[in-house]
Amino acid sequence: MQHKTYLALAISAAVMLTGCSKEPESPNKAHTEVSETTSKESKNALTQNPFFKEWNTQFGSPPFDEIKTTDFLPAFEKSMAEHKKEINAITQSEYAPTFDNTIAAMELAGASLTRVSRVFFNLTGTESNDEMQALQRKVSPMLTRHNNEIRMDEALFKRVAHVYNNRSGANLNPEQTRLLNRVYDSFVRTGANLTEEQRAELASIDERISELSTQFGQNSLNDSRAFTLVLEESDLDGLSQAQRDAAAAAAKARNLAGKYVITLNRASVEPFLQFSSRRDLREKAFKGWANRGDNDNEFDNKAIIAEMVSLRAKRAQLLGYKNHSEYVLSNAMASSPETAMDLLLKVWEPAIEKAEQERSWIKEQMAAEGVEHELAAWDWRYYAEKVRKAKFDLDQGEIAEYFELENMLAAKFYVAEQLFGLKFVERNDIPVYNEVVRVWEVQDKTGNAIGLFFGDYYARSSKRSGAWMSSFRTQQKLAGDVKPIIVNNMNLNKPAEGEKTLMSYSDAVTLFHEFGHALHGLLSNVTYPTLAGTSVPRDWVEFPAQLYEHFIAQPEMLEKFARHYKTNEPMPKALIERIKQASTFNQGFATIEFTASALVDMAYHQLTDVKHLDVRAFENDVLTKYGKPSEIIMRHRSTHFGHIFAGGYSSAYYAYMWSEILDADGFDAFLEKKNIFDPETAEKLYHFIYSRGDTLDYFEAYEGFRGRKPTTDALLRNRGLD
Repeated sequence: MQHKTYLALAISAAVMLTGCSKEPESPNKAHTEVSETTSKESKNALTQNPFFKEWNTQFGSPPFDEIKTTDFLPAFEKSMAEHKKEINAITQSEYAPTFDNTIAAMELAGASLTRVSRVFFNLTGTESNDEMQALQRKVSPMLTRHNNEIRMDEALFKRVAHVYNNRSGANLNPEQTRLLNRVYDSFVRTGANLTEEQRAELASIDERISELSTQFGQNSLNDSRAFTLVLEESDLDGLSQAQRDAAAAAAKARNLAGKYVITLNRASVEPFLQFSSRRDLREKAFKGWANRGDNDNEFDNKAIIAEMVSLRAKRAQLLGYKNHSEYVLSNAMASSPETAMDLLLKVWEPAIEKAEQERSWIKEQMAAEGVEHELAAWDWRYYAEKVRKAKFDLDQGEIAEYFELENMLAAKFYVAEQLFGLKFVERNDIPVYNEVVRVWEVQDKTGNAIGLFFGDYYARSSKRSGAWMSSFRTQQKLAGDVKPIIVNNMNLNKPAEGEKTLMSYSDAVTLFHEFGHALHGLLSNVTYPTLAGTSVPRDWVEFPAQLYEHFIAQPEMLEKFARHYKTNEPMPKALIERIKQASTFNQGFATIEFTASALVDMAYHQLTDVKHLDVRAFENDVLTKYGKPSEIIMRHRSTHFGHIFAGGYSSAYYAYMWSEILDADGFDAFLEKKNIFDPETAEKLYHFIYSRGDTLDYFEAYEGFRGRKPTTDALLRNRGLD
């Protein structure tokens, strides 16, 4: 999941003139007339630009049917200039700095820039093309320069510091105090206390990191979509009918009628690795998947990684930290790299032991089949699936027949209704950016609308991989009762026309996870946009999402919503019981996959002197040191690890595991009441977690919900590592 706070978006831009032409000094009349005409055309273009007009759509949602790619650059330029004027009005005020005329005024500044930014960056992740990518490469450094200019504005920081230093006598409420502390700390963490020369160096580093991050994400997308494994019908042995249909649909989308295509979207390649009996094809698919961004071509990311790691280390040291990891975690729940590493190593060692057991089962299965080749990384999922079936009589293909998208959407909405009294009413009158996107009006228990929810569930070549939540608008009360517009993205295979969308159990869990993030945004009930919804540290933001995952695994939910896509019969209780029994199977593999990525992330960002970084060798050295089995690779190899090189999770990928301590322990609160929708527990969940944004200390919030501090017992139990 990725998110940006209102304040970050509102000030993450660079000052540029709007390009209004002035009357030329030349007395040549024809030249003057042309210039005046150009000026009028320019003004007309600005007037017609949808970002400079009121959005008269339902709920003020973006008018996607009016927005063109060419609208973005002038919208960015004008809104950045407007934002700078608003900041200047704050710094040049004749009145002494107060919370209202400085901190609250900063919250309101840049609203236009925020609107443009949210639409643009949502579309660069979902509707990317050459024109959008070129524009993103131009806009990103502009935004960084703008952000730096504001963050390093001495007059602005002087006013912020004045309010901060006089806070004890300002009669601020807890939310205002929280906001003031965050704003002040953000200035310090972005160089406000540095010398002029140091600030210039920091600005240069930030701008370059922004450029590299954009390029990394575009390379990953372009390298992924450059790969297709084109198959004939004779190549499909082992695949279910649903998987064959999805591969046929992917081929048809590429004008390869009569063929079948496996792409590098996880929903396409992972099932192929699980079920295809063609080892040669599994190897091709696996290597294509593992080597994204590492093919020594125009989309290679290794040099970008080396430069980014070096720049992050320099930036951290410039700001007074030992390394980037120390810098990041000083502002997180974990508070230090040592605490995060301690958690990772606590699960690493039992995961290694469990994976060794899983490997022995796999080798027994291979021996029983007379297989002579060694176990390789592209074999693990295939033979693990056979072991699962043999030991638990569990077939993932059979399970997928009970996880149909429409039923799972109904399931996640049902949980939200039971817990929080929400209703989701689908709307067909809201403009969308792609025909597959769906929109729901979200209503509270009294029937009042509290926001809009967009669902974008299908993979396409213009869309980056993975699953995430983001927003077109965040909740706040400072500028009126502003209702959020939240979007969930996934990359499910689009079925053939007329067929239903089947998903793996893992996909269903991801669907619930991202919806947990969505609820964190939709249920936000705070005054200041910087503190709204998911604008919290990485190791806290995953907690509400991961807790929500647990609901789909409960027997009563499976009995109600896991229905066969053809017969609508509920999942048999015997199958539910077998799923429960097999819940910890292959968790050694899954835990190593994840933790390996987190360990490499931490290792990169604890470097202090980065020279001649060989990405492949670095990965290998780190994971060899920890004894990673050769048959299991990182869940995200460095060259396509968008979380840390194109997103906001650098030195913070551990956060998913950290949050799992909280969500596993937290969901036990419902189990202890023997009611997964216990009203009292649900009310605490809403009050202390989902509605609070960043207005409360995270440990205080957790203890308010749970009644005590969290323990690791439930995490280890749920993963079978206890």
